Amino acid sequence: MSELTLLLIRLAFLAVLWFFVIAAVGVIRTDLFGSRTAPAGPRKGSKPAKPVAKPKPKKGEPRQLVVTGGPLQGTTINLTETPITIGRANDATLVVSDDYASSRHARLFPQDGQWIVEDLGSTNGTYLDRSKVTRPTPVPLGVPIRVGKTVIELRK
Repeated sequence: MSELTLLLIRLAFLAVLWFFVIAAVGVIRTDLFGSRTAPAGPRKGSKPAKPVAKPKPKKGEPRQLVVTGGPLQGTTINLTETPITIGRANDATLVVSDDYASSRHARLFPQDGQWIVEDLGSTNGTYLDRSKVTRPTPVPLGVPIRVGKTVIELRK
């Protein structure tokens, strides 16, 4: 091989190596600090949003998320139509300081009149009662959801 070919191969190898280093640093940054999002604001020429009245929960539907086990035991979150994220990230709705929880561990969201739990690709998994959550699953009232050492339940 000519010296020019060897030089080009070395430079290509060096470029690929730096690509992987930069990608690894980006993944670590995202895990530690969360992903960047642009601030949401009114767009040019758009009309201001009208306030929407919150629908009242129907009889038998859960109204609260209660932490029943772990360091945050006794914490209560009132349920609205917005999803609830659980994890170590500072922007999570329920921030757990647990080595067994991921930055963005799980999500609870309303769908068709019921609440659904979804694991967000966590390392240690999310458990509904004693079953590991592998896909979005409806959550009955009073059934424990375990995220690391934290246990939560939906209640009236």
